[in-house]
Amino acid sequence: MPDSRSGGGDEERVIFRQYLDAVGLHGLAGAEAAGLQSSEWYALSLITQEGSLTSGELATRTGLTTGATTRLIDRLERAGYARRTPDPTDRRRVRVEPVPDALARVEEVVGPARRRLGEVLAHYTPDQRALIFDYFTRAAPAFRAATEEIRAAAPRRRTRGTG
Repeated sequence: MPDSRSGGGDEERVIFRQYLDAVGLHGLAGAEAAGLQSSEWYALSLITQEGSLTSGELATRTGLTTGATTRLIDRLERAGYARRTPDPTDRRRVRVEPVPDALARVEEVVGPARRRLGEVLAHYTPDQRALIFDYFTRAAPAFRAATEEIRAAAPRRRTRGTG
């Protein structure tokens, strides 16, 4: 978030906060429209980006316990979004991969955002878009690192619906 060290004033902080809130709200609405919990929506995004992940990799990336991750994978399978497949390099391991036919449903859900953001980006020059995507490239790992800091500092709480 912009702060006094980066030259960001109160107005910039408010604008940035509104942006983050809108992105978060869209993620929640997307999960709901797909019939998923937010953790399942995020896990499906990870699986789709990577092509497949082991349950351990998925647990690490989501911050869930292995038991919660197993239940999450069970729910993704029941919903028809993912499936377990044998790991081709280690038959003792199982990988979780997206079900290609089900991803059309996800595309329907994210279609309006893609269209609207495409319209927004069309107003920028190629150089400006390069700067925006440079920010995304740098900001995503910064947010992931901040997430890890939050998780490390916060006491582990067990609440319903976290996995």
